[in-house]
Amino acid sequence: MKPLLKILLWIAVSLLGALAVGVAAFQRNEPVNALWLVVAGVCTFAVSYRFYSAWLVAKVLTIDDRRAPAAVTCSDGKDFVPTPKWVVFGHHFAAIAGPGPLVGPVLAAQFGYLPGTLWILVGATLGGGVHDAVVLFASMRRDGKSLGQMLKEEINPVVGMIAMLSLLAIMTIILAVLGLVVVNALADSPWGLFTIACTIPLAMVMGVAIKSGKASVTATSIFGVFGLLAAVAGGQYLTPEMKAALTLKKTELSWILMIYGFAAAVLPVWLLLAPRDYLSTFMKLGTVAILAVFIILLNPPLHMPAVTPFIDGSGFVVAAPVFPFVCITIACGAVSGFHALISSGTTPKLLAREKDIRLVGYGSMVVEMLVALMAIIAACALQPGQYFAINSPVDPTNIPAVEAQIAKINSYGPEYAVTRAEMEQLAHDLGEPHIIGKVGGAPTFAVGMAHMFAKVIPGQTAISLWYHFAIMFEALFILTTLDAGTRVGRFILQDLLGQIVPKMRDTGSWGANVTATFLLVSAWGYFMYQGAIDPEGIAKSLWPIFGIANQLLAVIAFCLGTTILIKMGKARYAWCTFVPMVFLTAVTFTAGIMKIWSPKAAGFIPSIRKLEAAIAGGLEGAALEKAKTALLNAKVDVGITAMFLVFVAAIVIGCSREWWLLLRKEKKAVLHESEYVALAE
Repeated sequence: MKPLLKILLWIAVSLLGALAVGVAAFQRNEPVNALWLVVAGVCTFAVSYRFYSAWLVAKVLTIDDRRAPAAVTCSDGKDFVPTPKWVVFGHHFAAIAGPGPLVGPVLAAQFGYLPGTLWILVGATLGGGVHDAVVLFASMRRDGKSLGQMLKEEINPVVGMIAMLSLLAIMTIILAVLGLVVVNALADSPWGLFTIACTIPLAMVMGVAIKSGKASVTATSIFGVFGLLAAVAGGQYLTPEMKAALTLKKTELSWILMIYGFAAAVLPVWLLLAPRDYLSTFMKLGTVAILAVFIILLNPPLHMPAVTPFIDGSGFVVAAPVFPFVCITIACGAVSGFHALISSGTTPKLLAREKDIRLVGYGSMVVEMLVALMAIIAACALQPGQYFAINSPVDPTNIPAVEAQIAKINSYGPEYAVTRAEMEQLAHDLGEPHIIGKVGGAPTFAVGMAHMFAKVIPGQTAISLWYHFAIMFEALFILTTLDAGTRVGRFILQDLLGQIVPKMRDTGSWGANVTATFLLVSAWGYFMYQGAIDPEGIAKSLWPIFGIANQLLAVIAFCLGTTILIKMGKARYAWCTFVPMVFLTAVTFTAGIMKIWSPKAAGFIPSIRKLEAAIAGGLEGAALEKAKTALLNAKVDVGITAMFLVFVAAIVIGCSREWWLLLRKEKKAVLHESEYVALAE
């Protein structure tokens, strides 16, 4: 194509994307068609990947494709394994695309479709993609070292130690919450458990086939895809005996999940983790692609307003104002600190060429951006009244409470109209005993997705079939994040324990690997198990700080990226990491402080005062015990949130001092990259 035609084409794509965003933002007289959000996402994806990511890797990072990365120089057949780029892409995408791009946008739909959409488009292209690519680049040039270890070497040991403690504490909370989401999704769900269990032997067969060299990646992928489809379809034909065996309680699933997490973190990465994540990616991307096609075919209107009255924090789905909490609620899909753990954990130990940083680091992030947009559409295509009824924090068996909640939703205005009979019929159609009170985001996405799939592929039980397929699909998303996260957490813990026992740092030692994995799984498994046996206890206390902790991780990663760019002599480009860091620092610290102190954000301290007053007022029996548990949980929330804020503040201050000394030439810039080794021709 001639240069002029290329220029005109990209100008047209940019203008079309701007038009789509403009229509979504300013059209008010009638419902906006979901197709405008799809167009905005695709155009943003195309322009950002074609231009911004190319500039980032060429001018800012200056990648050298002749340089051997960590996967080659440290190859050991277990953790460091040079792997085909598309397999690594599949592993990386599967690992980063957990509950965030599905659940977060659904919850943020409370504010309307516009705030979440804008944050996703801007955050992913200018923040998330940069965040993931820069950390991946840094780790690949430093023998695959973790985020905390790199901060220790590039800043100073004190900052590094604080960073590793912060990362480990945040990882424990994140993995516990991820595990609990999977447990809740698969409890009493034999079909979903059967399908996900089948992915394990399928992945191991694929791993052995690729490792042996007796089968090509293409042939192995085809085998895996057909095997996965057979597992999905086969779940509906389980015998009564098989259903009984696979119908497990939350506590039983918790133990199984701990065993799986342990195995995924200890076994060679080529045997289970990488091929399973690669296999899961086919289902993830395939399902999202089909959902996008169905959205184009159906052109569903977005019934949720662009901006709702709940941006002031008066809503009950996210009990906080739109800013800064839309940026906290939607992490994956925009900017997510968890990605830094994958980009400095498993992925840099697998990627065999520096040139593929653009595809795997930046590319995976902007693909996840499209997934998040699909989730927003699925939620906002529902009737607003149904959306709020599904996400109502009420016991569905308590009829007076349900009636009061329905009346509350109807009081918002005629556009939020809903009836209990309507919701009971919806539950019947879905094959569920109840759909009111299914909080958490995942069921809402599943309902929206099931409605669209059933309209294109109808049938007598279509909506029920697609609803349960969607629930299983979401569980698969999350589980691949849990196993990769456990392996990354093991690397971080080994770095930390290596300060005391140097041998623990040796990732080639089975003893060190098993010990560190056991300790980590025990930590997150404890919190997950407590949530399984007491959903109103510890598990409830984890959720409010999940998003804040995740975004604080991103702040730490941007601090490292800015430091490395300055040391590389690229201070003029450091704004591409510094600006997102400043923004996220303001967002997370504002949200953290509000979550501790502010009544407008359901703050922990106001809750403590209310609970103490209620207890002093003479509560008795079960009500007293419930209040005492809630009081303890609120106090734990305050302590954990404050600890995270203090740790990250220390890291930001320490890095800022380093930047000042480097820019004023008061300290010599020394990069701690591994020795240059050229790739074999």
